Amino acid sequence: MSFAELVAATNYSFLRGASHPADMVWRAALLGMSGIGIADRNSVAGVVRAHVAWREVRAQMPDFRLVVGARLVFADTTPDIVAYPMTRFGWGRLTRLLTLGNRRAVKGDCILYLADLLEHGDDLLLIALGGKRELLGHLKAAFQNRLWLGTTMPRGGADARKLAELAGLSAATGIPLIATNDALYATPETRAL
Repeated sequence: MSFAELVAATNYSFLRGASHPADMVWRAALLGMSGIGIADRNSVAGVVRAHVAWREVRAQMPDFRLVVGARLVFADTTPDIVAYPMTRFGWGRLTRLLTLGNRRAVKGDCILYLADLLEHGDDLLLIALGGKRELLGHLKAAFQNRLWLGTTMPRGGADARKLAELAGLSAATGIPLIATNDALYATPETRAL
């Protein structure tokens, strides 16, 4: 069974991601992953560069996959949610959602609320990166089988406890768990950025 990293940020996630989209795509391929999901913070700006690198990778690895979306960061208490369009219509919904958030804010910021996602969430696959049981239940009711609960193991002292809590949330809400690395850079040398 192969692994695809579905929560990766690039340097288009300012002050968060450190590597260029092409570097992230190539590194995932060199690590033997089956694909990568590029999801920058309230942005799809790195999509073109990721796609160009993906086309180069596919010349050597035809089965390597790329999915592009956005990591939605909300102004209310909603946890971050990674959104990937399923269709062209979904892509339009995602970009409309981001445009709405950008219009509310000063340049360089994006103000989103859960209600915005509920209104514009058609044809989007979603990975919730945390949340309380009530909120996750609400998301499950709205998005049915298009929602996963992301889990990352940072290799700290609380990993087992955190995984047990997320497994409990998954069981209580019926939202399946999905493993991610929440990748922020392509190589260890880039971490300092």
